[in-house]
Amino acid sequence: MPFDAPVDPLTGMAAARFGLYLHFPYCLAKCPYCDFAVAVAKQVPEERYASAVLSELDARLAVSPALRSKPLESIFLGGGTPSLWHPRYVARVLEGIAARMTVSSGVELSLEGNPERADAERFAGYRAAGVNRLSLGVQSFQPETLKALGRAHDAAQVELAVELARRAGFPVVSMDFIYGVHGQSVAQVEEDARRAVALAPEHLSTYALTVEREVLAEDTPLSKRLKRGELELPSDDDVVEMARVVREVYGAAGLRRYEVSNHAREGFSSRHNALYWTGGEYLALGVGATGMLLTPEPSRYVNLRSPEKYLGEVEAGRLPEEGREALGTQELFAERLAMGLRLVSGVDWEAVCERYGQSVEARRAEVARLVEHGFATLTGGRLALTEKGADVHSAVCARLL
Repeated sequence: MPFDAPVDPLTGMAAARFGLYLHFPYCLAKCPYCDFAVAVAKQVPEERYASAVLSELDARLAVSPALRSKPLESIFLGGGTPSLWHPRYVARVLEGIAARMTVSSGVELSLEGNPERADAERFAGYRAAGVNRLSLGVQSFQPETLKALGRAHDAAQVELAVELARRAGFPVVSMDFIYGVHGQSVAQVEEDARRAVALAPEHLSTYALTVEREVLAEDTPLSKRLKRGELELPSDDDVVEMARVVREVYGAAGLRRYEVSNHAREGFSSRHNALYWTGGEYLALGVGATGMLLTPEPSRYVNLRSPEKYLGEVEAGRLPEEGREALGTQELFAERLAMGLRLVSGVDWEAVCERYGQSVEARRAEVARLVEHGFATLTGGRLALTEKGADVHSAVCARLL
């Protein structure tokens, strides 16, 4: 069931224009590569957290009442491990959102889960609550790779989780994978890709492992090991080959690459993720969540990363923000162009310049050079990076910005 969403004219992508991200920070253990806002807890305050996120929503709607009537086209429950949240609390939160906001009838409603948390009753409960897209954090089928990433599941649990998701009636199942892991070979990545497509998912996200401290939100055990010289990662050539193999295997199975790290069957690209890549607005609730709103003035905010501090602020009737920044035309332009160039469809670069008051002529020669040297194509006004260009996405963006 492809989800309803308008098509962004600058990229041609079906993308939500307004979405909601809800962060559930609790985990049973923290993975050594994770820099997200998570908290390891044996006893999760499920009911208290459900009340807190709805209280935060009330506070945000009191400040921005116009958001109540704005069609909400995507909702994403991420983490952390949202599949630790009992379905009755997920249902309560989703019902609370629907009671306070205008949820589109064709909303894409995603929940992240770990394979080891799979059980038929829980999955059926999420489906009954309205979740229609399940995203499983698989990362690999290989025992060695899973151990290196600190994951507790195995290949058999992944296969069972997918089977139970289908039994529960999920129309869309997505899986996440990681390549470029220490000790991982190209052959293992290829086997992961082949086993993934054999499970017939609608969507696959596959990311290169990131351990460099300068691009992480916080230090991780792997970033510390890298700094101490204790971590040997695959060579750059091997990582490029891993990415090529993934694209080839997924493509042969009918999963079309639509963004640097994402593949989907026709009509099943993520409407919520596409919102980020196409300049949409998103309200964010929960510990460490980041939101971006364009009215009354464009701004981005980030919530407190400590669960206890977050709960304390919300329960005291205050917005639980750690920071907020105003977004000027230069910041909006840079993000719209850089995110648009992550998409295989590309972006109408001249229209982006004009929308944010940036010079087209000052960039025309650089665009021509990118095309001439095989880093990009220009079709119907849309600038799209080739595979060669996508490998140096940040450098290309720097030249255009």
